[in-house]
Amino acid sequence: MPVPLSWYLILSAMLFACGAVGVLMTRNVIVLLMGVEVMLNAGNLLLVAGARKWGQADGLVFVFIVITVAAAEAAVGLALIIAIYRQSRSLNLDDLNLLKG
Repeated sequence: MPVPLSWYLILSAMLFACGAVGVLMTRNVIVLLMGVEVMLNAGNLLLVAGARKWGQADGLVFVFIVITVAAAEAAVGLALIIAIYRQSRSLNLDDLNLLKG
């Protein structure tokens, strides 16, 4: 018996809420990036569930695009984190003042 689409919607909403809390409440850059990744995966879950429910491949194409963007975001984000850490020795967002003149 297949799982109803509403269960996927609830799970996706809970994952997105956890990611949003991680992004909004933390001051650590790594936790912030992890929250963004969780929110992207919540959207992917909903796209896959919708594609399976209605038998369309469009949702799966969008999932592939989102996964590609998430991989690029993770690579660039981690490179920036390493560069910032080497300069300031901190990953706390409050301690970063690289753009001040």
